[in-house]
Amino acid sequence: MRVFVTGATGFIGSAIVRELLDAGHQVLGLARSDAAAASLSAAGAEAHRGALDDLDSLRAGAASADGVIHAAFGHDFSDYAGAARTDLRAVETLGAALAGSDRPFVTTSVTFLLTPGQRGTEDDPADPASPSAVRMAAEETALSLATRGVRTSVVRLPPSVHGEGDRAFVPTLIGIARAQGVSAYVGDGSNRWPAVHRLDAARLYRLALEEAPPGSRLHAVADEGVPAREIADVIGRRLNLPVAAVPGERAEEHFGWIGHFFSADNPVSSALTRKQLNWDPIRPALLPDLDQGHYFDD
Repeated sequence: MRVFVTGATGFIGSAIVRELLDAGHQVLGLARSDAAAASLSAAGAEAHRGALDDLDSLRAGAASADGVIHAAFGHDFSDYAGAARTDLRAVETLGAALAGSDRPFVTTSVTFLLTPGQRGTEDDPADPASPSAVRMAAEETALSLATRGVRTSVVRLPPSVHGEGDRAFVPTLIGIARAQGVSAYVGDGSNRWPAVHRLDAARLYRLALEEAPPGSRLHAVADEGVPAREIADVIGRRLNLPVAAVPGERAEEHFGWIGHFFSADNPVSSALTRKQLNWDPIRPALLPDLDQGHYFDD
């Protein structure tokens, strides 16, 4: 299958590209720079010049492919709503290009769309009161494409997609601990984060492309819920820093933009995903992976 992949040179996208190539697929990766194009060529993929906000480039990429994996998202949390609007336009554009073809379209959402404090399942729709409610429209638009002749599926990613090369939420917490001189958690630290290794997530994207029924919600979750206190404990031990609680009302003061997310209680099940696609995460869980040196190398 010839697969158009957005976000193809990112932390998760590059793992998806490798997974697809190793399974015998051809990959056309979206590249917005010469460096990205060179990286894709070196990996054995074909580069397609364009960008997430260049809708013509998205249309052309989708039109030339047998299927699409949309893994890109602009992680500018100073304008999260703006990034979500760009993502929505990308989903609409890619979906329109695939309409009526029965080709697969795997797009990306997040488990933070689920109702806080209860164990979310694949059957649960997005909650308007969730920490990532601005991404609801893109998820719902993608799922609606199943009625327009697109074999669409949505992969919900947890807040921690971890592994070597991670530059997202957990490294941000490590940087804050270094800067503040304390590894902190919010309240009593019992709020939970789900997690998955990037290589396990990449395999799920491939399985979704190949097998997921239209309109599927899939959870890329290996750890259903790691208590925030345990994440802070590992960071504190590895940095030789004290571990301490921060009151909820001071979370954003202490953590900045990530305080909103590190306060969230987001336990998530992936039982239906595992059964439906025979997906079995085999890579290290979050805490053992976090305890490895690669997260703390200067």
